[in-house]
Amino acid sequence: MTGLRSFPEGTFLHYLPPAVRERLLALGAEARYAAGQVLMRQGEASTPIFVLLEGVAKVSARPGGGHESLLAVRVAGDVVGDMVPLTHSLHAATVTTCGAVRASVVSGPAFLDFVRGSAPAGLAMSRFIVDRLRWAEQSRLDLAGYDTGACLARLLLSLAGRHGRHGTRGLDVGVPLSGPELAALAGADPDLTAKALRDLRRRRLIRPVDGRIEILDVTALATLANFRAF
Repeated sequence: MTGLRSFPEGTFLHYLPPAVRERLLALGAEARYAAGQVLMRQGEASTPIFVLLEGVAKVSARPGGGHESLLAVRVAGDVVGDMVPLTHSLHAATVTTCGAVRASVVSGPAFLDFVRGSAPAGLAMSRFIVDRLRWAEQSRLDLAGYDTGACLARLLLSLAGRHGRHGTRGLDVGVPLSGPELAALAGADPDLTAKALRDLRRRRLIRPVDGRIEILDVTALATLANFRAF
């Protein structure tokens, strides 16, 4: 039963009581998506809401129509597309699956009625939005004033703290991100980020595994980054 599953802290489904969670999922139709599928595009006004049940999606945008930047990642328990019905606006970003994704697809009007008609749902949505804003702001503060290597280390630790899971030899960061995508999230130069990744691998602090990154020594990486480990 989906309602009895646990979802990562900070996600919308994590904040919903199990019975209310089941009511939300009953409003939608379950769908599966392959890697690289676009769930919504920046500038469009599509209204389906995607409640992620499994997998990871990337949120990206092209400010002013320029170079595409990775803004965030969304995992199981998160909701994407919610701001369109809530604010009657266009999508501010594009959301693309990275790996297989299973989601419950709910219509915008049904989702809006659900949030409006349930005090626990309204509270959960408020907490979810605040958490997204807080994480984005804290990420910027965490990376300010550090060189590329330290920024990358802090970013990897931050991602692992929110999305990580135990891997074969260490802590899997939990999100498949390329070097350029890590650079975009860290606000760093791609070439310097690639150099920093090579250095962390040389020090045996991280290793690549099937398109993901495993942290081999959390304590040493946190010391390098001047970051309080979780």
